[in-house]
Amino acid sequence: MNIDNYTTQIVYKQRIKMIKRVLNLLLIALVLVASNACSSKGEITVASYNVRYDNRGDAERGNAWENRHSIITGLIRFNDFEIFGTQEVLDHMLKDMLADLPDYSYIDVGRDDGKTKGEYAPIFYKTSRFELLNSGNFWLSEETEFPNKGWDAALPRICTRGEFKDKKSKLRFYFFNLHMDHVGVQARSESSKLVLRKIKEMCGNRPVILTGDFNVDQNNNNYQLLAESEILNDSFDIAKMRYALNGTFNAFDPNLKTESRIDHIFVTNDFTVEK
Repeated sequence: MNIDNYTTQIVYKQRIKMIKRVLNLLLIALVLVASNACSSKGEITVASYNVRYDNRGDAERGNAWENRHSIITGLIRFNDFEIFGTQEVLDHMLKDMLADLPDYSYIDVGRDDGKTKGEYAPIFYKTSRFELLNSGNFWLSEETEFPNKGWDAALPRICTRGEFKDKKSKLRFYFFNLHMDHVGVQARSESSKLVLRKIKEMCGNRPVILTGDFNVDQNNNNYQLLAESEILNDSFDIAKMRYALNGTFNAFDPNLKTESRIDHIFVTNDFTVEK
């Protein structure tokens, strides 16, 4: 599958434990299962999942969305992702995913018109676990309030954000999810700066999780803007245990081997990453 996927379980520092899982999807997934030694109280299973937009070229090569979506949602259910950010989701794909995931709701809009056109960057969450307190989105651009392309970006890009309350631990936290531009170097840099400003403005001292397809790996200067911001930490770097057999992109090639991680989960210091 041409899918970027990265998942982690995190826990608020004042709670019991957190578990981080990293999945690199080939045809199904390679999974590190949560440790039974960890209490479920306070644990949050988080993922970032680029599901690859539905398009004719992929379909002609045997990678049609209609063949993939039940595998994707099956993986989500099997690993019990509790809250996760996704990328490249078109409106009909969103409907397919929701039909397969009755325990989940979502927040977001299409990036092309602020309604249903273009790709979404939705946040899915288990309604039994989380209460949505408020939500919104902003465009990764000089003009953040309406659909448009920013700086040297090839396409409009959007960031989705929500404030949630964990019904188990009562923790209130913010969750941001985005898909940065694949072409615009300046756009990616300015988008990182914009997201950091929004976190400061909107979240105060509240815990924050940021997921996304950042279209740069851990060696890129734009990654460093976030990882060295003194606001966010890369959960991969601070995890007590890591299990990653591959990077987070495979171009539908099950034999591709890369160390490159272009999908990241960043967290504030409020979280401890166990695995």
